[in-house]
Amino acid sequence: MSFADRSLLWRLGLAPFILVLFAVAWVRHPASAPAPFLNEHAGAPTLKLSPSSPFVNSFASSDVDDYVHAAALTQLSEDTLLSVWFAGSREGAADVQIRGARFDVSEETWDEEFVLATRESTQQGLDRYVRKLGNPVVALAPDQRLWLFYVSVSIGGWGGSAINAMHSEDRGATWSAPKRLVTSPFFNISTLVRGAPVFHDDGSIGLPVYHEFIGKFAEYLYLSADGEVLDKHRISRGNHSLQPTIVPTGPESAIAMLRYAGTEHHRVLASRTEDAGRSWSKPVPLEPFNPNSSLAAALTHRNTLLVALNNLRDGRFRLSLYETDLEMENWEHLIDLDASPDPDGDPLPESRFTPALRRQFMASSSGSRDELLGGFMAEVDERMCRRRGCEFEYEYPYLVHTREGIFHLVYSWNNSFIKHVSFTEDWLESRN
Repeated sequence: MSFADRSLLWRLGLAPFILVLFAVAWVRHPASAPAPFLNEHAGAPTLKLSPSSPFVNSFASSDVDDYVHAAALTQLSEDTLLSVWFAGSREGAADVQIRGARFDVSEETWDEEFVLATRESTQQGLDRYVRKLGNPVVALAPDQRLWLFYVSVSIGGWGGSAINAMHSEDRGATWSAPKRLVTSPFFNISTLVRGAPVFHDDGSIGLPVYHEFIGKFAEYLYLSADGEVLDKHRISRGNHSLQPTIVPTGPESAIAMLRYAGTEHHRVLASRTEDAGRSWSKPVPLEPFNPNSSLAAALTHRNTLLVALNNLRDGRFRLSLYETDLEMENWEHLIDLDASPDPDGDPLPESRFTPALRRQFMASSSGSRDELLGGFMAEVDERMCRRRGCEFEYEYPYLVHTREGIFHLVYSWNNSFIKHVSFTEDWLESRN
């Protein structure tokens, strides 16, 4: 139906009747029982790759002029990774684009970044006005189709979001036009994505989503292998949780960790499913603090969880990596991935901040981005400093565990670069 046809229906007063029919059909549609979760590490090779170092830092992004945020990551092949993120003059600006870059695993280098979607291309593909873009996630499906899901807003703020899907049959060389996922019968707004998609053994897709309009709660969106919405299942209720990250732990079991957005205990929340995502337990608070900040988790080779998060009462000035058992009762601090030189994260005077930032940049670039230092430092005052001082910020981690025995993590580094950290299973063993 074209935009003109939809406008005519509204003028004729038929829209309310159509909305009622749509709502009834949505509520009465037959529930889809999810297939068992796919064991992505089944048949994993016993020969592991051997990086030059068991723990490597680098920058995935290569532009110094834009604000960058909300990175995601997937493995395309044994030799290649793809990371995606959004970039623009600021979050929510009309010039924000969905960008990406590829990582050569054997060379341990990132290619130059490229554009995957813009406001204009999304608007053209959807045949509707688009005001801004946000959070992308990417995943290679069992049938080798590459999926990109990202957020767009036509009216209002993030509470008016919808999710768009694009897919590639050639691992990102070419892409389909974006398609808007219909996740609600009422105006199809307030659905956002952030966590990594998971797959079921019939090829269907589990997409962790969340809502910010009226309430703040998480859901599990169940899609067919072709990206059609089959069902959705509530993970949490109320006004206190966002951005679920889901980790399957068995054929029917999975853990969802949630960003806490309430006003009570400010700790990470966790929920469980024992029926492949159809129903979820009431979320409960865990030991780590959560200052209303995104987190990421992955299953390890020893059947534990690795969790990257800001374990802080306030702020995002330190990003840490923890390991915990599947009951999430015992938490072991492994390493601080990045941290402000001030242990409390207080703003620093520029005289102290500038040399510290320069040292952190050089330690993170692995040589491949060193030539960007001058341009980056010229942007620091506007992006990271205010009247009360300058602040460090490390946030929005996204973690994957490849079949070759390597963990890859990307996150927002001072809103200026997407940072990539990789480490081996052997490195993890050495931490104990």
